[in-house]
Amino acid sequence: MSRFAAPIAEQIWDMKYRLKAADGTALDHSIEDTWRRIARALAAVEADPALWEDRFYAALEDFKFLPAGRITAGAGTRRSVTLFNCFVMGTIPDSMGGIFEMLKEAALTMQQGGGIGYDFSTIRPRGAAVHGVAADASGPLSFMDVWDAMCRTIMSAGSRRGAMMATMRCDHPDIEAFIAAKQDAARLRMFNLSVLVTDPFMEAVKADGPWDLVFEGRVYQTVQARDLWNRIMRATYDYAEPGVIFIDRINKANNLNYCETIAATNPCGEQPLPPYGACLLGSVNLARLVVDPFTDGARLDAQALDDLVRVAVRMMDNVVDASRFPLQAQAQEAQAKRRIGLGVTGLADALLMVGLRYGSDEAVAQLDAWMGALARAAYLASVDLAREKGAFPLFEAEGYLASANMQNMDEDLREAIRTHGIRNALLTSIAPTGTISLYAGNVSSGIEPVFAYEYTRKVLQKDGSRTEEKVEDYAVRLWRETHGDAPLPAYFVNAQTLAPMDHVKMQAAAQKWVDSSISKTINCPEDISFDDFKDVYMAAWDMGCKGCTTYRPNEVTGSVLSVSEKTEAAPEADKGADVVYLSTPFDRPAALEGHTYKLKWPGSEHAIYVTINDTVINGHRRPFEIFINSKNMEHFAWTVALTRMISAVFRRGGDVSFVVEELKAVFDPRGGAWVEGRYIPSILAAIGGVIEQHLIRIGFIEGEGLGLKTDPEAERMAVGEAPRGKSCPACGAYEMVMIEGCMTCRACGHSKCS
Repeated sequence: MSRFAAPIAEQIWDMKYRLKAADGTALDHSIEDTWRRIARALAAVEADPALWEDRFYAALEDFKFLPAGRITAGAGTRRSVTLFNCFVMGTIPDSMGGIFEMLKEAALTMQQGGGIGYDFSTIRPRGAAVHGVAADASGPLSFMDVWDAMCRTIMSAGSRRGAMMATMRCDHPDIEAFIAAKQDAARLRMFNLSVLVTDPFMEAVKADGPWDLVFEGRVYQTVQARDLWNRIMRATYDYAEPGVIFIDRINKANNLNYCETIAATNPCGEQPLPPYGACLLGSVNLARLVVDPFTDGARLDAQALDDLVRVAVRMMDNVVDASRFPLQAQAQEAQAKRRIGLGVTGLADALLMVGLRYGSDEAVAQLDAWMGALARAAYLASVDLAREKGAFPLFEAEGYLASANMQNMDEDLREAIRTHGIRNALLTSIAPTGTISLYAGNVSSGIEPVFAYEYTRKVLQKDGSRTEEKVEDYAVRLWRETHGDAPLPAYFVNAQTLAPMDHVKMQAAAQKWVDSSISKTINCPEDISFDDFKDVYMAAWDMGCKGCTTYRPNEVTGSVLSVSEKTEAAPEADKGADVVYLSTPFDRPAALEGHTYKLKWPGSEHAIYVTINDTVINGHRRPFEIFINSKNMEHFAWTVALTRMISAVFRRGGDVSFVVEELKAVFDPRGGAWVEGRYIPSILAAIGGVIEQHLIRIGFIEGEGLGLKTDPEAERMAVGEAPRGKSCPACGAYEMVMIEGCMTCRACGHSKCS
């Protein structure tokens, strides 16, 4: 009998986490094989590997403990990949050589599967003098464009595309340009952006005082702090970025503030890290620990939680020794501090199972109790490990215990740390768990509320027919197993019906016990007023959060959820959002019709010829394959690769127009060219324009494209409903939702941050 609760869970395991040979042959024959592989790999560093392999396996079994995707996919595979999710890279020097050395390090890190975070505040502002060359500086945003282009070329660890976080201090002279950067839809698409907000700035905002924009002691401009704050808020209100990171609060709370300074986070914000810091993540599945759900005696098994946390801490500590690292500096940083990020998932489902409404005062109190128990168990486990294996090398008792975070801990724990040391400098973090939560039975993600209790997923078969698959939330499935078709109780609220302040209260309650940070999205209704929206951020500051990320659906950002009108008001009937997903690629017919386009790129002796062939499914014309050819042999390798990759995407079905968006947003760091009266930023962008023109020609999308000369009588064919939101770059479904600060596909589990 399958351990998976639904076909989608098994598909995600097969696609993302199952070990396969190079030819696609499955080496993990079952999910049990995957658990055994992980347990064996992480137990290998123990003095008694067999003992700990069995204990680790027991923790993984039935999805009780969920290591982050990098560990699940990479542990025990002997592949040259890192088991750490993300990194904050080294401090960027304010010199051309230093900047491009940092770019090289970023590329090497992303090549092994790590997302990266960078603070760009160290680069001099636009217009500042560059001594020795009689020139003005181009500013940090110009170099962020280069990073963005690099990221687009690297596929990290197989199908995992790299993600990046860029931060900038609120007093940098280019902060206003940074705030507005993502308002250009084609710019910095591989980055999440966050402003580093300081305590003095927040005080100036509240006092409506002046604020100096400074670099290396020189004041470039003085603005009103509240005006700058309003610029941040307006950009976030309209475009969902940038986020806000309360950086002084992070450094004051940091257990390691005696030996490090933090200026950036990983891409989703749950791990503020020093230069070369590494992000090691795992989650306890609270939904699996509830006893007697939906009864008067429903409760979280406290002993089971304690036992599971202690084993999980040991497993994650072993990852530090078992993992490869892209750079030696990252390995040294990880070994010196042995930082881990143990968090939770399934919280909202667990609250439902004990009869509590997410965001209520009772739920806030329960979250406080559960997270307090988890944090204490984790710290005690790390103290026990220090007794057995030694404290982390940079441990200094007085400095460690003086941090603001340690003031939350009881005196017995503090005394144990003082006496024995601690193995891991930091232990808790709440990360995005969209994909692993889906594969673990569609439990609620992280500490987020449930997004949809049930939805229908349409699976497109290769013959053009469609089958439907119902996807239920874990708690709903348990409810119906015992209560049949009885209506869901009133406390079954979802992300659409919650007030934003309910989100903030839950984040603040968890933050009290999280020594790193939390990746969470505060969902706001589209019609929230700007003033009320700003109040959400101020409340997050006042309640002690370390950062704040919101999402307000609108015409620019798209909608968070697709729910049919007839079910929108009733949580128990939340069944919208048909998902189009192709289970197997289309077979190639014997003959196809298509068009060939000639593209002449300035400076290249030979033209590029792009041929796109179409197929017809259910009476609708859609692209099936592409061929890109040129006599210029310098183009041979990448044109072959692009031909194979784009054709594979076309044959997978769904809305493939995202290919156009991705290609058109590629910027060549050497500069673009003028083609037919328009500036095109790269050859790849030009090819994207050709594909766009073809899709317009066959009626697959609407628009004007690049204005290439094509047959004006070309048949325009209907393509069905207008899209409901942004399409997934992995499967094409219009199911991209903002979860824990990261766009995630509910249909296939693809995440920008994974």
